[in-house]
Amino acid sequence: MSAHWVVTEAESLRAPSLAQIGLGALLRLTARRHPDRVALIDPADKPLWSGRPPITWTYSAAAEIVERLARGLRGWRLPPGSRIGLCLPGSAESALALLAVEAAGHVPCLLPASWDEDNLVAAVESAGLSAVLTQARLGASAPAERLCAVAARYFGLRYVAAFGPEVPDGVINLDRVVLEERAAAEESRSDAPVFSGGVISFAAGDPGRPIHRTGGSLVAAAAAHLVATRVGPDERILSLVGPHDLRGLVTGLAAALVSGASLEMLPLFDGAGFATALARAVPTHLVAPGFIEANLTGRALPPTLRSIGLVHRAPVRFPNRSRRPGQALQVDAVIDTVAFDETAIVSGRRGTSRDLALVLAAPERLALPESLMAIRRDDEGRLAFRGQACAALPLQRGMAPTESDHSWRTSPYAPVVSAGLATAIVAHARLDADGIADHFASA
Repeated sequence: MSAHWVVTEAESLRAPSLAQIGLGALLRLTARRHPDRVALIDPADKPLWSGRPPITWTYSAAAEIVERLARGLRGWRLPPGSRIGLCLPGSAESALALLAVEAAGHVPCLLPASWDEDNLVAAVESAGLSAVLTQARLGASAPAERLCAVAARYFGLRYVAAFGPEVPDGVINLDRVVLEERAAAEESRSDAPVFSGGVISFAAGDPGRPIHRTGGSLVAAAAAHLVATRVGPDERILSLVGPHDLRGLVTGLAAALVSGASLEMLPLFDGAGFATALARAVPTHLVAPGFIEANLTGRALPPTLRSIGLVHRAPVRFPNRSRRPGQALQVDAVIDTVAFDETAIVSGRRGTSRDLALVLAAPERLALPESLMAIRRDDEGRLAFRGQACAALPLQRGMAPTESDHSWRTSPYAPVVSAGLATAIVAHARLDADGIADHFASA
């Protein structure tokens, strides 16, 4: 599957354009054509931090569970297009829940599972959420109980639902919803909507700054990312980046569904567990926070590892490229990805004409269709983005904004260029006299 495949298949889905296609439609298409292909893989240590068994989901099984969960969500007294929060770690449940919210005709909102009660209250209120899906246990914390406290402080939050075990009183048990055979028998299998209401995330991790992106824009962002990553069907994306913002969603679930690959997420890092997962005998594309590079350089890596994707958040300083061969990453392809808040994801393959250091220094090197993504620098050197992959705007309380693919979105970030290469992305307002910023993101 590819970006070209998505566009050409849109007609068979009755979707007039890529702008309206959603992730769920891609899941169902692959389930129909390749039902036994692996879609989602749970980490082996999942019982230790969630009390839930690890499951490997085929595309067919995932599509069935998504439809069952969506039927349960449709039974709630919520108007179409309601905003439903997802406060889940990176796991099969987070992917299935997002797809089910979309299939039910609602809009998923990504809530970091690490947020405390005050941040969650601010996010629920600013995004106008009517419901939140979470889980009962995450390590030593109890997200479902935390969301109950949030609901007590914000009366607009009408439903709190959780995956078990030990779902608290007053919280809807999502495992029971999924396994309810009577609901499945009473309703014939419905045709879930091809169209997507999009997704909501939060700029710079600020719970007061919700951003809305259409489903088509999310698919387009993943397609642009895959031009550099080149993930193929039956390959695996192994992600250490949580699905709570644009960078995690695009490089993880969205990339997997657009390419027809499988996705395995490791929400709680454990060295031994990571080594075991990485060594599995399947062609693998690792996605990791940028700071992981220092830990992987010079190490022997499995021959099945096709690429390493290093994901950064602007502002960021790029690593020195002048390493000796023995100190470099021992893999055929290294992909650098930079997330510019929740506006754009830009990816490039090192050592090629689309190397991110070259592209960000001279945006005309991007070499993508302008309708998909275009980049320019304004008179002050700041990077601006346009195209379907960048169509996102601040959320309005009363309605979702109407994104335009044709509007330039100027970011607060500018590249620091030396010898024709971008060595850093800095916050423009923080540039000092030498053009260097004071603060950089950790990943």
